[in-house]
Amino acid sequence: MKTVGWVGTGVMGLSMAGRILEKGYPVRVHNRTRSKAGPLVEKGAVWCDDPRTVSEASDVSFAIVGYPADVEEVFLGEKGLLAGAKKGSVVVDMTTSKPSLAERIYAEAAAKGVASLDAPVSGGDVGARSGKLAIMAGGDRDAFESVLPLFQIMGETISLMGGPGKGQHTKMANQILIASTMVGTVESLLYAVKAGLGPDAVIDVIGRGAAASWSLNNLGRRITSGNFDPGFFIRHFVKDMGIALEEARRMNLALPGLVLANQLYTAAMEMGYDRLGTQALYKVLERMNGMESSA
Repeated sequence: MKTVGWVGTGVMGLSMAGRILEKGYPVRVHNRTRSKAGPLVEKGAVWCDDPRTVSEASDVSFAIVGYPADVEEVFLGEKGLLAGAKKGSVVVDMTTSKPSLAERIYAEAAAKGVASLDAPVSGGDVGARSGKLAIMAGGDRDAFESVLPLFQIMGETISLMGGPGKGQHTKMANQILIASTMVGTVESLLYAVKAGLGPDAVIDVIGRGAAASWSLNNLGRRITSGNFDPGFFIRHFVKDMGIALEEARRMNLALPGLVLANQLYTAAMEMGYDRLGTQALYKVLERMNGMESSA
């Protein structure tokens, strides 16, 4: 069996790496806060002090961290994955990050005889735990095929979208859609409450018709139960929307819906909701409408 390296054991990474460990793969793990990797170490993963040490012992090294600056450090830093990666090994970035950074990592990896994939995911904490993530990859087909058995442990819908950076571009398309869908989900539920309807009853009906969406049927239920815990942090979603808007400007593309969603989520950050889940946008519009505690 291939030895698998893993950097980043947050809301998503802990479950994703855990599924690989459960399949019997030897796993080398590192996280900035060591205690967050504790559950994996308890189950048999081997702790490493830095990403370089992870990749030195691994055939395939994954990372899922927070921001592009974190990705740059984890992959390209002095103690990063590429500093220790063996010739013929593969490094995989599953963070949602900049397409241009994915291209840079690919080029620097290739210069060392190492393959690189950018492979961001969609599906949130639920998908990570159940192994039903959507995985959108960019890079060379040979590298993709070699990592596919590991992707299949973590995800259900897995596609190679093109060369380096194309996985990240696909994730931007995903986040653009989610951004406006979340605004619609929140506004729909607020309207239902204001009209005197039971929001769960509304989801039962419209969640099975043309208005159905993952956001409504999953995050909508969390809203109605008052659960705003993060399956995906607002602060990370604002980061993603910023990347998408930056790419859109570069392509001279107007995306007014994304601009509006970004403004609303920026307001959520200002209100102190940055560490809540994306469904906490409901709280922002509640306050705008003087409807606190309606959920």
